[in-house]
Amino acid sequence: MMRKLLLSGIVSAGLLFAGGACADESTVNVLYAGSLVNLMERSVGPAFEKATGLHFSGYAAGSNKIANEIKGKLRRGDVFISASPKVNAGLMGPANGDHVGWYVNFAESPLMIGYHPQSRFAADFKSKRWDQVLQEPGIRIGRTDPKLDPKGAFTVDMMTKAAQLYHQPDLVEKTLGDPENPAQVLPEETLVGRLQSGQLDAGFFYSTETSDLKIPALRPARELQAKASYTLTILNDAPNQTGAARFVDFLLSDTGRALLKQHGVEVIKPTVTGNVQAVPPSVQAVTDAAP
Repeated sequence: MMRKLLLSGIVSAGLLFAGGACADESTVNVLYAGSLVNLMERSVGPAFEKATGLHFSGYAAGSNKIANEIKGKLRRGDVFISASPKVNAGLMGPANGDHVGWYVNFAESPLMIGYHPQSRFAADFKSKRWDQVLQEPGIRIGRTDPKLDPKGAFTVDMMTKAAQLYHQPDLVEKTLGDPENPAQVLPEETLVGRLQSGQLDAGFFYSTETSDLKIPALRPARELQAKASYTLTILNDAPNQTGAARFVDFLLSDTGRALLKQHGVEVIKPTVTGNVQAVPPSVQAVTDAAP
């Protein structure tokens, strides 16, 4: 009798677990690069819900951080939006867990140097070259972790190139310090807020962030240009494949692309990388139709 009760309990627990694992087809879970927080939460998400009747649930963080959580089975989602194609490549193939089979490049956003308009260094940004201002005593600089976020890696790379362009061998050390300097490195999803609140004087941001939130910003010389290359994909183990396809369709539609442009994102012709045959027909159609 006791054995039957134990077996019954195990079966019941298993059924409860299986039921909990079932996808909620009314919700689309979107994992996205932290630089897109304002765009996704205040614009794309609400517009998608209004257009489809589905619920948008977003999670923002550095692209590499999200990829590591996916690989470590710490986080599941339906759609993954990254700021670099390299991040997707690290999720493709059996050796990388086969989490991604294809991805679409759909937008770009250059790296900028943004500053707080009330900072005591604000006037200097208008009269001096930006790298000179970043070396001034007491300036508080914010950036993201180069190991967890492409923007952080772009920042270090851009400063290294600037050191060569401006013939300042110690520029990186004077402005950034160690690549993972804890006095500067912040989570991508909180960096903008820290600048807006006055806790930072300046930082490195994509144009979508500075344009969208009216942050005064400077664009570095063409030789130093770095930019986010936004990609999106439906994860192979997405619980809600149908809802994921509808979200991708919406984001790549004329309406979605218009929203991207409104938030300072440079929209490009969508291109598919990877297994094209695995792309849902509706996504392939909207990709082909996009100008």
